[in-house]
Amino acid sequence: MKSLPACRALRAAVLLMLAVPAFAAAPADEAAKRWAQYEPSFKAFAEADAKSPPQPGGILFVGSSIFRQWTNVAEHMAPLPVLNRAFGGSRTGDQLARFAQVVPPYAPKVIVYYCGSNDLKAGAQPEDPAAIFARFREFSERVRALNPETRLIFASATRSPDRVNRWEQVDHFNALARAYCAATPHRFFIDLNPQLVDAEGRPRLELYKDDKLHFHPPAYDLFAAALKPLLERVWREANAR
Repeated sequence: MKSLPACRALRAAVLLMLAVPAFAAAPADEAAKRWAQYEPSFKAFAEADAKSPPQPGGILFVGSSIFRQWTNVAEHMAPLPVLNRAFGGSRTGDQLARFAQVVPPYAPKVIVYYCGSNDLKAGAQPEDPAAIFARFREFSERVRALNPETRLIFASATRSPDRVNRWEQVDHFNALARAYCAATPHRFFIDLNPQLVDAEGRPRLELYKDDKLHFHPPAYDLFAAALKPLLERVWREANAR
């Protein structure tokens, strides 16, 4: 007959084994939920590609809704060959999860990346910006593994009025990305925030929609004016060989 401590140990082991599937299922459930959110966007991408196959070796915009809602980015950047494949609501982990669907099919020479705002906003407590940055760096390294000559421009996370209490985390994330780009070949940083404030450094609320996160068209005009000169230079560099 087993002793009382032995019975307790056996019972604990059985309970642990029963609990493991529940814990193991959680990441899969979350992944399925997030894919259900993004699947319509990817179906639309596939339909657009079938209707008008994009030429490989162009400029690919990737990221979250800040870029997804830049619906006239190709016109803003013309005659540069720009394709927008951002999907709304995405976080840096989603860019990694969907990397194979978003990047390799287009074989871009230049990528413009905006993602991280949703990570910084999610949850009751802000996530460590270093962890968010690490996922961007992983994205960058996957790009390098795919093609070491691909250029990548990181567009800064915006200090939007809807998350004033997290501006410190936004600034930290941007600082990490800026330092990484400065120290890494073929990586570039563009700060969008100066376009969004007045002479006193206050957010220009007229540029924002009611949610104080997303933008009205004039904001994208400002982004284009800031980004296009850098993109033109990087594009020339990417085609110099």
